[in-house]
Amino acid sequence: MSFETISVIGLGYIGLPTAAMFASRKVNVIGVDVNPHAVDTINRGEIHIVEPELDMLVHASVNQGYLKAALVPEPADAFLIAVPTPFAVGHGSGDHHQPDLSYIESATRAIAKVIKKGDLVILESTSPVGATELVAQWLFEERPDLTFPQSVGSAADVNIAHCPERVLPGHVVRELVENDRVIGGISSRCSERASQLYKIFVQGECIITNARTAEMAKLTENASRDVSIAFANELSLICDRLDINVWELIALANRHPRVNILQPGPGVGGHCIAVDPWFIVAKTPEQARLISTAREINDGKPKWVIEKVKLALAEHLVSQANKTSQETKIACLGLAFKPDIDDLRESPALGITQDIRQWFEGELLVVEPNISQLPNSLTDNVSLVSLEQAISEADIVVVLVNHKEFGELKNVNLDEVLCIDTIGLIS
Repeated sequence: MSFETISVIGLGYIGLPTAAMFASRKVNVIGVDVNPHAVDTINRGEIHIVEPELDMLVHASVNQGYLKAALVPEPADAFLIAVPTPFAVGHGSGDHHQPDLSYIESATRAIAKVIKKGDLVILESTSPVGATELVAQWLFEERPDLTFPQSVGSAADVNIAHCPERVLPGHVVRELVENDRVIGGISSRCSERASQLYKIFVQGECIITNARTAEMAKLTENASRDVSIAFANELSLICDRLDINVWELIALANRHPRVNILQPGPGVGGHCIAVDPWFIVAKTPEQARLISTAREINDGKPKWVIEKVKLALAEHLVSQANKTSQETKIACLGLAFKPDIDDLRESPALGITQDIRQWFEGELLVVEPNISQLPNSLTDNVSLVSLEQAISEADIVVVLVNHKEFGELKNVNLDEVLCIDTIGLIS
């Protein structure tokens, strides 16, 4: 069966590029999002997020009539669910890092109203093991008039699979095309049809497995990276205690032909590495001991940075006996969770800046070249300024993100300020 119309549920950092990619191949695409601003922006041929090359793709696809956005699902031949999977909000001791599947459930029950025999449903959202089976169950509950693969296998009226995204923000358009895709169907027919769908634009290999293994593959990729980052972050704590330059140490260790230590930072952010490992821990807490420890190390790094800022402030006030905390200025360089994007989700840089705002009495200067407006949590005595203004006015500079614009700091004389470099840009 061919796919004449594809629907993408969730038009965020993954859903919109995916929708645009299908539309660029002259396939009719209906993007669905509950955010009216996002829907209106896309229907004007514009984008509401920052991602290189995406604006041109969306503009062309909308103008040519292959892409439109809507607030509710419409009939299609394939439905891709790309909605958030945040942590659940709970009150019990074990609730803090439990996955919240309510967005997936809402999207699933919404498309159930318009699915028909022959349709394909793919869960793209990064999910705990077993989520694709829940999607199948929710669809069955809403549409008992149709058959699904959990009960009749490859003879099902509706096929269901999991295919997690594996892209790097800032390079999404290219990586959607070039990267391999892991495709896990509930049945072999589900996998076959999902592979057929992605081959519309994917040049990488479509690798077939089952739904549970596909779910675990994405979680494993990010947990592996999280553990590696945790080693680097723990090294930075050790080196700070032993008065060793961690950046020099790692550079020397990496000269070994079989050693490749990553770079430490202020923590780990984003919607993947900072979240996905907890989905493994939530399912298997007794077995996932190393993964859990790595998460705790990386989640604790921002607290270490904040203590460094407090010590710098105390040092500054001692050296400037006639100056008060209210008269001091601190500059935070970067809010995004990684370089050269506007994505603030789970960002340690944002969390550190918000924490400083809570206890610091002076003016806080923020440099984030990828946004035009500060988030609501940073409005009281906080200014969004240029790098030049921050360097000229600040008494303490905290380097949090390695944006390309900050590269010029290597050539700036910072002798007159206290600098806390969490990313090794100038250290």
